[in-house]
Amino acid sequence: MPNDSQPQLVNVQIDDVWHQFPKGTRLIEACEQAGSYVPRYCYHKKLSSPGNCRMCLIEMGMPKMGPDRKPILGPDGKPEINWMPRPQISCATDVSEGLGVRTISPLVEECRRGVMEFLLINHPLDCPICDQAGECRLQEFSVEYGRQDSRFLEHKVKKPKNVVLGPRVTLDDERCILCSRCIRFCKEIAHDDVLGFVDRGSHTTLTAHPGKRLENNYSLNTVDICPVGALTSSDFRFKMRVWFLKETNSFCTSCATGCNTIIGTREDVIYRQTPRENDAVNSTWMCDYGRLNFAYLERDRRLLEPMVRTENKLQPATWPHAIASAATQLKPYVGWQTAILASGRMTNEELWLAGRLAESLGVTLIDIVPRTGEADDILLSADRNPNTNGARLLRLASGSGTVLQQIKEAVWSGQIQALITLGENPLRCGITPEYLARLPVYVVLDLLANDATAQASVVLPSLGFAEKRGSMINGKGRLQRLNRAVRGPGEARDDWEILRDLVQAISGGNSESHARSGRLDTIEDVFRQMSEAVPEFAGLTLSRISDLGVQVLNGDGKPGNSAPEKMREREPEKQPQ
Repeated sequence: MPNDSQPQLVNVQIDDVWHQFPKGTRLIEACEQAGSYVPRYCYHKKLSSPGNCRMCLIEMGMPKMGPDRKPILGPDGKPEINWMPRPQISCATDVSEGLGVRTISPLVEECRRGVMEFLLINHPLDCPICDQAGECRLQEFSVEYGRQDSRFLEHKVKKPKNVVLGPRVTLDDERCILCSRCIRFCKEIAHDDVLGFVDRGSHTTLTAHPGKRLENNYSLNTVDICPVGALTSSDFRFKMRVWFLKETNSFCTSCATGCNTIIGTREDVIYRQTPRENDAVNSTWMCDYGRLNFAYLERDRRLLEPMVRTENKLQPATWPHAIASAATQLKPYVGWQTAILASGRMTNEELWLAGRLAESLGVTLIDIVPRTGEADDILLSADRNPNTNGARLLRLASGSGTVLQQIKEAVWSGQIQALITLGENPLRCGITPEYLARLPVYVVLDLLANDATAQASVVLPSLGFAEKRGSMINGKGRLQRLNRAVRGPGEARDDWEILRDLVQAISGGNSESHARSGRLDTIEDVFRQMSEAVPEFAGLTLSRISDLGVQVLNGDGKPGNSAPEKMREREPEKQPQ
């Protein structure tokens, strides 16, 4: 019996070659899939199609019909095409059976040249100072379809510049080509109908509605989809040329959604984060909160070197001395006298080694610190920890918060004599400075100094999300991979390396688990060890996780895809050079 779930396929001729596409496919997308890219400005595949820029004009025709109302077939057995005399837009047309398309012809080329000439009539020649230069579709298509000279003799229309539309977006209206992408995004995706056009003809300008500002949490997506340099990010404006940026695929760690991103860096400085398309996670969008949440990596409060308390004062130390000192201080205490505050912002590899640290010390009081905030119905999750699911899967999160409460009460009562915090501030968990000061041993692994750091007996500086590799599981159970975009500052080290060295220093490198698992020289080794023990990671390696991730859990945190399904989502493992 036919499978009703399979979409109906229709035959379409594109540039004299017949192809098959699912019924309902937008014609401009079908052309791109067939290898014939059609230029566009107003069209965006995640938004409605207004058909107002006319850059996507193509020649189109329908099958010639005989007297019997059946298509007339050519020598190749395919329908002959009756071409329309006028060009048609491809962005607002769906494929249909027997449709013919020409994306390259004298008529099409002339139409594109005409559209480009009109678009450039009033456009300023300020490419050398435009933030969009280097990734501007107007630049790219003007090279292919623009004229070398201008036939426009009148004065250009002057439009407003440096208009602050909101706290994060600045408008240079004279660059606007009236594509309306930003207007449609605000209305259809952000559900904040705040932008519109005013005036008519050549004097039409983009503006916010009276009494409104572009200040929703998704406003910077309008900058991403602007095909020219009209809408600019106030944070990135005039800071760096895009062709100098090194781009690294990663994902946002500001909440459990885990929006896929591209981190733009130069000389170990992060200049921007932009969303990367992944329909299983974030479509092509991300919120402003997560996008701009990277400046803390360059704060003055970064911990730059390990420190050990000597004569009641934290003094700089070498890494071997700091690790040995932490191990020496922790060893005398039995498991019920020690607690570990882990973090839902740690990677799976770090959480795995935190579990091994707890085993080596006999610790049973270990939990992550919950972090919540207001959610929306678009992308922002109420769970501000990016790896709560990973912590639950590796059994480091109680879920109910009961273990975290036990840790607090045990510190208050004096039962806990040694506390280890991994990227968390215990003062925010209800443990006061007075109780911290009473602890004989307080080991801190973190990247920023805080009010509690001054009470530590050993401080171990770690790295941020853009400075390391690793994996996390987002709120919908998708395993995703962090990639290193910049190097860490000072003597800060990878969290997993610190935890590995601490476990080995405590166990003496001779524990049964250490001998069984072998050496952990790379983070790949840590993932391998973890995948051997966790069924959801079976058959995976860190390097072979696709840039789009792998579904390993269902949305409720239960086991998800089978191994064969996970294998299909992996990318080929790269061979060493």
